Amino acid sequence: MARWVDEYRAHRREHRAEVGPSIWEPIHLGTDEDGRPVRVPLMYRNMLLAGEPGAGKSVGLNNIVAHAALATDCRLWLFDGKIVELGLWRGCADRFVANDLSDAISALLDLQSEMDQRYAVLDDERRRKIAPADGVPPVVVVLDELAYFSATAGTKREQEAFSVLVRDLVARGRAAGIIVVAATQRPSADIIPTSLRDLFGYRWAFRCTTDTSSDIVLGHGWASRGHSAASVAPEAKGIGFLLAEGGIPRRIKAAHLSDAQVYALAERAALGRLAAGIALGQDLDDTTAPGGTS
Repeated sequence: MARWVDEYRAHRREHRAEVGPSIWEPIHLGTDEDGRPVRVPLMYRNMLLAGEPGAGKSVGLNNIVAHAALATDCRLWLFDGKIVELGLWRGCADRFVANDLSDAISALLDLQSEMDQRYAVLDDERRRKIAPADGVPPVVVVLDELAYFSATAGTKREQEAFSVLVRDLVARGRAAGIIVVAATQRPSADIIPTSLRDLFGYRWAFRCTTDTSSDIVLGHGWASRGHSAASVAPEAKGIGFLLAEGGIPRRIKAAHLSDAQVYALAERAALGRLAAGIALGQDLDDTTAPGGTS
């Protein structure tokens, strides 16, 4: 363990000025019904997005990915079962997983190993979580489409392995700076079991076909209290209900990004990461241990 810590700290990068936003800053998601901006901090949290096809889930997801891609103080891992949903951001990703379940499982195992190593260092230093001063880059892990990896591709054993790894990262990753953002257009109990849903601090439900589907995303009973994504009109793209920790669902509209804007932001983010010296595809352990010194 001591040897690993020494090697981990030996590779610490020199501090550089950050370009663009920071992953430690709140992310702009859109506006509420009164036109007020909706911003949420993503650090030490995870987010679940779900809704029927065409409801605007991808719009909400692009806002999150854009912030993470422009933030040069985090790493970005993208899992895209459709290849094209997050493909525009491929040039910004430290690792991009397409529709290969075996590759997805391998990537999740790497993230799990990184998480365990970070916790081992935190334990040695009698600390509970990473902090900005550590220089340890948080890792934003975006999974889309969750149903493809957990219920469609590969064998039943591979699907279960994927689901178990995702659940572990969502359950334990926050304090180690592993942030999971998962999205699906199949808000059903087999794709989002209660045991997984309840681990997400943020839940964003776009239009769903039924109150039951909405409750699967937001939590049991919200529909009966007037907070149902089934009430969103089919033509109201990008509108949904956001449930934040300890609050009640808020009806919000995701900030729209056109394909042209996504292209421009992705190009800017890729250049910013290059200027910051981020080597895409670099091993996660070529970073800084919590509490390390230059």
